[in-house]
Amino acid sequence: MSDLWNGTDGWTLAVILGLAAVTVITRSFFFMSNAAWHLPHWAQRGLQYAPIAALSAVVVPEIVMQQGQLIHTLQDARLYAAAVGAAVYFWRRDVLITILLGMAVYLPLHLGWGW
Repeated sequence: MSDLWNGTDGWTLAVILGLAAVTVITRSFFFMSNAAWHLPHWAQRGLQYAPIAALSAVVVPEIVMQQGQLIHTLQDARLYAAAVGAAVYFWRRDVLITILLGMAVYLPLHLGWGW
């Protein structure tokens, strides 16, 4: 542990402590007030869509891109697995079955045929 402090200069240590303090303070603002805090209706409605927007922002590029480029072929297992997964989800509304059937399409195409 003493090697950590010997190899760290004062500015680096001050920045680490400063960032930790800013993080703690900004995250605890909601706990400092005794008054009830309410979001406007438009903000509450918008936050209902935040999880699906975040998930889409992560999943869609992973499906349609490879190494930063759009895929140019239909021989990509991710396309078919995503299509089957979407169809199964809208049919059954069951996340576990969606994952299982999507992977049942993806794995043979990717591992078996090399797509």
